[in-house]
Amino acid sequence: MPSAWPDRSWSGLSAQLCTTIMRKGVMPWRTPSTDIRICIDIRGNDALVTRHAPGFESKIIARRGTTWLSPPGVQEGSVEIAEDMTGVLAIYLPLSRFSAETFGSRSGQAAVGALSYEKAHEDTLLAEIGCAIASELQTETSSGSLLIEGLASSLAARLVQKCTRVPSGQSIVPFARGALDRRRLQRVVDYVEANVEGDLTLDHMASVACLSRFHFARAFKRAVGQSPHRYVSARRLDRAKALLMQSDRSLVDIALSLSFSSQANFTRAFRQATGHAPGQFRQVFGSQQSELPMRQALAVPA
Repeated sequence: MPSAWPDRSWSGLSAQLCTTIMRKGVMPWRTPSTDIRICIDIRGNDALVTRHAPGFESKIIARRGTTWLSPPGVQEGSVEIAEDMTGVLAIYLPLSRFSAETFGSRSGQAAVGALSYEKAHEDTLLAEIGCAIASELQTETSSGSLLIEGLASSLAARLVQKCTRVPSGQSIVPFARGALDRRRLQRVVDYVEANVEGDLTLDHMASVACLSRFHFARAFKRAVGQSPHRYVSARRLDRAKALLMQSDRSLVDIALSLSFSSQANFTRAFRQATGHAPGQFRQVFGSQQSELPMRQALAVPA
């Protein structure tokens, strides 16, 4: 794929977003043997795209949300585009996301076996997931890796849902029946507070709750009203505010401690959430915090 946003080295999946023009013409189409390749038109190009493979041909006018799926190990194939394109996201989903541990049955392996070199189609849910991944590629957030782990699970669940047929009324994914109980929720909340400046992953949080990754994400959201990654993002924002007001740690140190890859990404996310750049926030609210003890002392009668 031509110039793309850099791979973030996520554990749940890898992805690249084309940021330059893909010139019209024919190019090879290959998929690694260890991944499922999902391509999504994020921009909406309105271009005719034709895919070829042995015994297979698919043509479609690519629009926003158009999705192409390739199973692992397709060694021969090509794609022809009739007009220049850009804004195409390539997602590589590891086969490990379909483990029996994740789905609690053989549904994951059955789905992988049922995958085919499909004709392109439009899937609203896959398109929404793709847009969220593309957004994280373009603007990194402090809980981005946690978000991507959740999205990787959602992608796998969607493919299982589409590719595995089960009797009516039965679910192929062990969805949570309800919210996390108070005891498990408190364990997870305590764990987040203790590690908000550390490596918080969906796997770690699910392990603390003694649940599978997918089961935990649903149960946590039902209990808290937020997905795990949004909850962690909010707690890291609160920690950033406290550090800015109560310490003289450098902005880059705070950024890295809260899992931002750079001070620039931290500044962008903090400004978006609070309306202030971190330095401005420290100047305004940090000075007020430092003046508070003096004001309190002056208010105490001699």
